[in-house]
Amino acid sequence: MERESEGLKSLGNQGTQYDFGYTPEVLETFVNKHQENDYWVKFNIPEFTSLCPITGQPDFATIYISYVPDVQMVESKSLKLYMFSFRNHGDFHEDCVNIIMKDLIKLMEPRYIEVWGKFTPRGGISIDPYCNYGKPGTKYEQLAEQRFMNHDMYPEKIGSR
Repeated sequence: MERESEGLKSLGNQGTQYDFGYTPEVLETFVNKHQENDYWVKFNIPEFTSLCPITGQPDFATIYISYVPDVQMVESKSLKLYMFSFRNHGDFHEDCVNIIMKDLIKLMEPRYIEVWGKFTPRGGISIDPYCNYGKPGTKYEQLAEQRFMNHDMYPEKIGSR
C-alpha cells in the first residue's frame, strides 16, 4: 500500500489547500494495475461550477468523465481539487469541457476519454457540450468516432434535470 501511494500528495492529506483559480497542476496519477484489460472508469461530478466569462454569473453542471485507462490513471482526490479550481474560472461551457478533456489527456494519455457537461439552464437554455478522444492509430480512435457519431441519440426530457 505504501508503494502505491508513493508520490501522491493529496490523498489522505488532512491539510488540503484549496486553490481558487484554475490549477491543472494539482492533478496526480497512479499506475494502472490492470493494463492488460480494457475497462471503463467513470466519474460523475454533480456539483461542478464555473463562471460565465461575460457576466461573472455562476454556471452549474454535472460533468461526466469516462475513460479507458492505459498506463496511468487519475487520482480521484486530485481530480476533485482540479474540478474545484474551475469555481472562480471564467470560461464558456464548451471551453470548460474541452479544457478538462485536454488536461486529462496530457496527464495520463488514456486509450479513450469522453467528457460531457450537462449545464443547468440559464435564460431558459441549457447547454450540454460533449467531446471525446481515442488514441490515434488504435481501435480507440475508431471508438471515439463511433461514439461521437452516435452521441445523444436519446436525449433526456427537459423535466429530468
